[in-house]
Amino acid sequence: MKKISVIALVGVGLLLASCDKGKTAESAATAQEQTVAESKGETLAVDTAASVVNWKAFHKGGMAPRWGTLTVKSGDISVDAGQVAAGNFVIDMNSIKVDPASVTEKDKKPADLEAHLKNPDFFDVAKNPTSDFKITSVTDLKEAPKDAVAGANKTVSGNLTLSGKTMNVTFPAKVDVTESSAAIQAKFTVNRADWGIKFGTSEADPAEWMISKDIEIAIDVKAKK
Repeated sequence: MKKISVIALVGVGLLLASCDKGKTAESAATAQEQTVAESKGETLAVDTAASVVNWKAFHKGGMAPRWGTLTVKSGDISVDAGQVAAGNFVIDMNSIKVDPASVTEKDKKPADLEAHLKNPDFFDVAKNPTSDFKITSVTDLKEAPKDAVAGANKTVSGNLTLSGKTMNVTFPAKVDVTESSAAIQAKFTVNRADWGIKFGTSEADPAEWMISKDIEIAIDVKAKK
């Protein structure tokens, strides 16, 4: 059994997200990996400086919330006939940041938490330096769920790779396309267990049951000519 420390239980951060008490995003539908959408039309490069992935996390019971960001390392969005047809986004796992505002305990430091998230207890970024998301489909959204991102107008499905495993996720998103740009915004929750991510050695391990299995993710990706 892994040694449990306060930092470990709090630091699970990025692996986990809000429990039902604090949850602010609907759970994404999860399925097996699917065929990636064909890139066609015009391809726009992701503006990495203007794009970001946000995460939020809680222990079970809604205690000790943590949140922070990840950097979009590279990517592109394909636009055909004024619609997003495909997209590929690479996330730099070494860029994990914990917002200092979420660390209110005097004996905790965001930098320590970030370092712990990068080690083999969690993401083992030495083995898995990146995660990625590849769009499999984009369809019109008839009615947005109450917790969807504001202005959601599409349903986006894509293959999300975390810690070397790929699963398909589907969620509502706001997709905007202009003559010179494309943008995708969304927020959704996934279950870390679907990617085989666990901290405890079993369901009975306190390191496992004290921590929510959910990861709340908010993406804001912008691409331009």
